[in-house]
Amino acid sequence: MKQIIARLIQQLSLQPHPEGGYFKETYRSGEEIPESCLDTKYIGKRNCSTCIYFMLTSGTFSAFHRINQDEIWHFYQGSTVKLYMISPSGELSAVLIGSDILNGEVPQFIVPAGYWFAAKVTEEDSYSLVGCTVSPGFDFRDFELAERDSLCNMFPEHDGVIRDFTR
Repeated sequence: MKQIIARLIQQLSLQPHPEGGYFKETYRSGEEIPESCLDTKYIGKRNCSTCIYFMLTSGTFSAFHRINQDEIWHFYQGSTVKLYMISPSGELSAVLIGSDILNGEVPQFIVPAGYWFAAKVTEEDSYSLVGCTVSPGFDFRDFELAERDSLCNMFPEHDGVIRDFTR
């Protein structure tokens, strides 16, 4: 499995992502939205849309983070992804993103803007390859990686899952 993962990383030119896993931007629209047309949570203009490849391996996880936009996850191949979310009001939920639709998995899922979210591969010695689409387009100014103690203080009822998915 390690050889397959290494080949996919090389073939797709993936790079380490700050939240964990690997990514490569595959699309950034040429059209831009001026800052004056965006919500006040955005600083500067944004491309209309962006898309990335994102790969997780069973040896790591995507740490809790949030962005200003909705993020659409598209399942491509590999193991199912379990994605955890904490809403702004503190509700914890999880979804399985994968190809086993008849057993409750979804091949596409939308994480609402402003939700804290984290993810892991469900099978040992495996990987998950997904795509993530964001509109308005992603900019690292919109990205916030959770700080463990701060998130635990905000949502003490979810201390366990927060500690499992923060560094």
